[in-house]
Amino acid sequence: MSLTLVKAWGQAKARLQAAGLNGPVIDARLLVEAAADATRVDIVTDPHRLLTPEQEATLDSYLSRREHREPVSHILGRKGFWKIMLNVTSDVLTPRPDTETVVEFSLREFPEHAAWSILDLGIGSGAILLALLAERPAARGLGIDISEDALAVARDNAAALGLAGRIALLRSDWTAGLGENLFDLVVSNPPYIANHVIETLEPEVRDHEPRIALEGGPDGLDHYRVLAPEILRVLKPGGRFAVEIGYDQKAEVEALFRAAGAQGVQTIRDLSDRDRVVAGMKKALETVA
Repeated sequence: MSLTLVKAWGQAKARLQAAGLNGPVIDARLLVEAAADATRVDIVTDPHRLLTPEQEATLDSYLSRREHREPVSHILGRKGFWKIMLNVTSDVLTPRPDTETVVEFSLREFPEHAAWSILDLGIGSGAILLALLAERPAARGLGIDISEDALAVARDNAAALGLAGRIALLRSDWTAGLGENLFDLVVSNPPYIANHVIETLEPEVRDHEPRIALEGGPDGLDHYRVLAPEILRVLKPGGRFAVEIGYDQKAEVEALFRAAGAQGVQTIRDLSDRDRVVAGMKKALETVA
């Protein structure tokens, strides 16, 4: 007899729990929904709906991959971030709720109808920049990444969200080739994990995320040493910046931006109450009275 939605969910939860995975309830539900072409509402309102043999086979494949610690985002090829849904591959970091702190801060600083220009350094899937453009219809953005494969993912996401007309993408090493005083806002989630720490991470990250998006050098700060002065160079006077950091990097990253001339440097904490985003601004031009 075929599985019902509710029974499939229960068995999937038990299977993932037996594999020692964190969050088996949510993972199981997402995999059942995708395999059975169902929604969360379907599981509640039509729990005894039968899965087809093909859907059962798909679910079994999904669960096997998850048991081997492949991220759900890679299995399904998508991940929700802020208020948008993004395509995700092994060529980009899986967007995480912590990174939404960059978006939240930027929107507070960003007038709703202002035609700001935004630069996203290390755009990856496009999560930060596309979330901002979706909220600020007068804004335009440039996304830079050293990975052509990552740029292809960002390009597909921009098209899927109807934002392709307001975003440009460039393959480059950070700000190489850009002029000065170009952007009202610069955002970035650079690689910030110390190289020797990567082997201690969860398999979902260590074995499935692109190393180029993780490795921050011997102390995790290599990219901030480059980015701090460069972000200040490409910002317009009075422009803002917001960069994600590791939870224990506040003092060092704040110091790098202050040394580069940033003003109003502060650190914003994420929903887990950990230091997550260093933000500030470039000195505004003085006006003559």
